[in-house]
Amino acid sequence: TGVIRTALHNMDREAREHYSVVIQAKDMAGQVGGLSGSTTVNITLTDVNDNPPRFPQKHYQLYVPESAQVGSAVGKIKANDADTGSNADMKYTIINGDGSGVFSISTDKETREGILSLKKPLNYEKKKSYTLNIEGANTHLDFRFSHLGPFKDVTMLKIIVGDVDEPPLFTMPSYVMEVYENAKIGTAVGTVTAQDPDTANSLVRYFIDHNTEEDRYFTIDASTGTIKTAKTFDREETPWYNITVAASEIDNPGLVSHVPVGVRILDVNDNPPELAREYDVVVCENAKPGQVIQTITATDKDYSANGARFHFSLDERLSLNPNFTLRDNEDNTASILTRRRRYSRTTQDIYYLPVLISDGGVPPLSSSSTLTIRVCACERDGRVRTCHAEAFLSSAGLSTGALIAILLCVVILLAIVVLFITLRRSKKEPLIISEEDVRENVVTYDDEGGGEEDTEAFDITALRNPSAAEELKYRRDVRPEVKPVPRHHPSSSLDSIDVQEFIKQRLAEADLDPSVPPYDSLQTYAYEGHRSEAGSISSLDSATTHSDQDYNYLGDWGPEFKKLAELYGEIESERTT
Repeated sequence: TGVIRTALHNMDREAREHYSVVIQAKDMAGQVGGLSGSTTVNITLTDVNDNPPRFPQKHYQLYVPESAQVGSAVGKIKANDADTGSNADMKYTIINGDGSGVFSISTDKETREGILSLKKPLNYEKKKSYTLNIEGANTHLDFRFSHLGPFKDVTMLKIIVGDVDEPPLFTMPSYVMEVYENAKIGTAVGTVTAQDPDTANSLVRYFIDHNTEEDRYFTIDASTGTIKTAKTFDREETPWYNITVAASEIDNPGLVSHVPVGVRILDVNDNPPELAREYDVVVCENAKPGQVIQTITATDKDYSANGARFHFSLDERLSLNPNFTLRDNEDNTASILTRRRRYSRTTQDIYYLPVLISDGGVPPLSSSSTLTIRVCACERDGRVRTCHAEAFLSSAGLSTGALIAILLCVVILLAIVVLFITLRRSKKEPLIISEEDVRENVVTYDDEGGGEEDTEAFDITALRNPSAAEELKYRRDVRPEVKPVPRHHPSSSLDSIDVQEFIKQRLAEADLDPSVPPYDSLQTYAYEGHRSEAGSISSLDSATTHSDQDYNYLGDWGPEFKKLAELYGEIESERTT
């Protein structure tokens, strides 16, 4: 075997870390004629902690503005160590100096730097510089090389505080003020104070951030910082207000500082006491004198100091109540007691008892409430069996639902009767002929008529043949109030009748006859007369006659008349064929 050993004393890795050694092996004990082989061995020196850390400088100087935030990093420092790995790990500490309470230092394990942070706010006007002694020491020591130590180093760091134009500074971090709820508008609540911390000591201006509705209840004097009320308050509605006051320098309005201000609304006795709830007081018919039938209590919207103690009594201005009395229990409750024996529902079923309630505030307030006491029938053990209203329904044998149903039916029947009478008295519509109806011999009736009597009133025979009207027939659907005057018609033959003269005669008779209905009657006469030389003027049979009319012009009227032009074109073509 071949053993490789060091040939130099105290080899230094920091001076040379890698070595290459060529090894040759021969057989036959190295005699002539033997064979040999060689190889290269690379040797790397491992590190040991034999080099202490060293700061490059013994004095450092750092500038930090006074506006630096607490907890922020303000600088870095590093000590050099020739070793590597864990042998170069170190820790930084502040060992002394006047800034040890203001600054702190920590170690970045990756970069092995000391990070200087701010522990407390800086103030240039109070202290302009600080001095720190910072030590950097290895964390892993090798006692074989302790004689090379110490494995730490110290440097001095001077910190210069920079002057910065700062916003105004309030004398307190927060303010709490109080005001009574009955304070008038413009009442001073309190004053906030802020000053410019810089040497210039600029004047300060105050204002309220009106971001919420609560901020609009107050105003502030811009010069003095005095807060005043801008509206009236109600403690029972809002007992506390939170506002934010801001202060800025007049020379530099952009520098603004804020402070919270809480305003507590103090209570005044402005709400009288009242009953805690609506009480349903019941007294049994078999009640005994001095029996407690109800215990009442009161409530007050004011603070307990202005309304915790209540006093109950009956109204002294009224005469002594012979039926009931009240006893103050002196624990904010009162008892209602009976004064006599037995009560009767048939005599009186409801009693009213006025109760006067006052509080212990300054000044004391009072209110009056009326209790309604019902008389009911009770069992021997005091349980209510029935009261007056329920007993009345039971005696009638009907429930509330049944009474409502009966009443509803009566109302419906009355409505039907009224509607029927209204329809009977309404005027009848006259006969109306549709303007669009071009058919002949059609009579349009828009009323229901009177049955058979109505058909006699409108005799169609008389309309078609005037000669058939031998005598005047009166309408029987309207009863005449005056006896009709008989009418005589001159006899004439069928050949000598003039239709126009006949219609005028009938129209005059209808206008003078008091027995006719009180409305106009529109009648359609289909009679065309006799022996007309022109023949029928109806267009019903016009399709059977031949005409020389040319309908080709319909095609020139546009697409709306296309169908009509085709129909008449077919008729023309059939006629020609």
